Amino acid sequence: MSTHLLERKDVDERLTWDLSGIFKTEEEYEEAIKKVQELTMELEEEFKGKIDTSKTINNCLDKLKVLAQLLTLVGSYAHLAVSVDQTNTENLQKQMKFSNIASDIESRISFIESEIIVLDEKIINQAIEESKENANYLRKILRKKKHALHPEVEKALSALSAVLEAPEHIYNMAKLADMDFGTFTVDGKEYPLSFSLFETKWEYEEDTKIRRAAFEAFSKKLREYQHTIAAVYQTQVQKEKTIATLRRFDSVIDSLLFHQEVDRELYDRQIDLIMEHLAPYMRKFAKLLQKIHRIEEMTFADLKLEVDSEFEPSITIEEAKKYIEEGLSVFGEDYREMVRRAFNERWIDFAENKGKSTGAFCASPYGSHPYILINWADKMREVFVLSHELGHAGHFYLAHQHQNIFDSRPSMYFVEAPSTMNELLMANYLMKNNKDKRMRRWVLSTLISRTYYHNFVTHLLEAAYQREVYMIIDKGGSVTAPILNKLKREVLEKFWGDAVKINEGAELTWMRQPHYYMGLYPYTYSAGLTIATQVNKRYLQEGQKALEDWKEVLKAGGTKTPVELARMAGVDITTEKPLLDTIEYIGDMIDEIIKLTEELEK
Repeated sequence: MSTHLLERKDVDERLTWDLSGIFKTEEEYEEAIKKVQELTMELEEEFKGKIDTSKTINNCLDKLKVLAQLLTLVGSYAHLAVSVDQTNTENLQKQMKFSNIASDIESRISFIESEIIVLDEKIINQAIEESKENANYLRKILRKKKHALHPEVEKALSALSAVLEAPEHIYNMAKLADMDFGTFTVDGKEYPLSFSLFETKWEYEEDTKIRRAAFEAFSKKLREYQHTIAAVYQTQVQKEKTIATLRRFDSVIDSLLFHQEVDRELYDRQIDLIMEHLAPYMRKFAKLLQKIHRIEEMTFADLKLEVDSEFEPSITIEEAKKYIEEGLSVFGEDYREMVRRAFNERWIDFAENKGKSTGAFCASPYGSHPYILINWADKMREVFVLSHELGHAGHFYLAHQHQNIFDSRPSMYFVEAPSTMNELLMANYLMKNNKDKRMRRWVLSTLISRTYYHNFVTHLLEAAYQREVYMIIDKGGSVTAPILNKLKREVLEKFWGDAVKINEGAELTWMRQPHYYMGLYPYTYSAGLTIATQVNKRYLQEGQKALEDWKEVLKAGGTKTPVELARMAGVDITTEKPLLDTIEYIGDMIDEIIKLTEELEK
């Protein structure tokens, strides 16, 4: 992997995604913006102040679906262009222009929900009976009825949407455009550093001096911005508290869980049981890493080390394509064809360049195909990352084929289940097709250090920290950098105990993730992987029937609650059994890794 970050204009086009799948030209994009503005005017003229019967409700919502689809395409086109280069001022201006237009549109069409929500429930229920297409949308409006505000207040909030979403935008600008990490020096040699380089290369560096020096330099730069980012985060959580209070929720947490369609019990259980029951297993894994790498004192900066870093194969994108296509072929030919198209039609942005978002994500605009962002590092572990994002892609690819735009997206609680399921299927494939003990250990340790660590440790510790923040906010308090640092350190120390030293800089980890600007997102990673683990276990025991049921779940989109979707797949998440079973499964894998390590050392 090159350590020199290219400008976006200098990267190989074949490694970039092709946004012409949304709009072929900039002119077509501009025409679409005009069209959404025209559709908004038509909706206002035809329906504002006139939604009073089941017929007008459904006629209005049918036209709203058309507007929503086009608005999604326009918004995705603008957002995706910026996500690969935060330094491109032309694209930034385009996104900001769209953001203002979208705020205006949201404000102007807010009357639709406001007018429906005040109607007699009999009229709304009649509209539900008359239109299967609009039924779920209307049921969700009925559910929100007691939390609705005066129509003029709803309109004002919609008009302010761009401003209310500013904290995440400011955070990303500081992180990806302004923070210059420069270089760090070890034994007289200079090494380049950036957010992306730290998270894809230096965190995994086997040389302890280089790895810890990178961590120290990275933390030093984060620390320079801690008060600014804390102020941005305080703005975010205070906004959420204000809206929760306006909408008559008892707490911010209840307000944010309302949209996920799960209750507080599922949220607290996910955090509390993992903090208590998973911690001992992960401490054992940390001790194994310490022994393998002959580290005198295990620190937070050492936790991303590989069990067998010398073994991990380098892999080209073309080789990864073959692995992924075969590994996910258990879903059938239609899914396999989707994977082929993703590679062949440039749905994926592999390039690493200056200003590009870190990590990986999948965007799935309704009416187009999915788009995947990844920073490809030529390592086999990227096969799991890409399989994960293709899990999101496959989910929405199927949901969009079978559901309208209102019904295509499930609750955030469920959204990480399909992605993590794909990681487990890739592990099945790699272990089934290679009986070598060292390969098996590598796959199992990758599942622990990447799949489960990422979802059950990294994001779970974010969730535990986030819950503490919201408890302070709910009591009328506020958060500053010293408070956030203290909360994060306490959570890390509680989880890792005496097994890992939480070294200076670890407390700044709260500055690294955008998830805190997306509601109660962090805990849903472990929730999704809990479901995926149980479905994968069912597949290994029962065979293809489990996957056929799973595909039906994917096709269902957002037509059911998380509890109902999980039940379709044979998992009951109303009890603690799936989570405790998954934690035990993780523990068994760690025990097997330790056993394989002992056998390989003989």
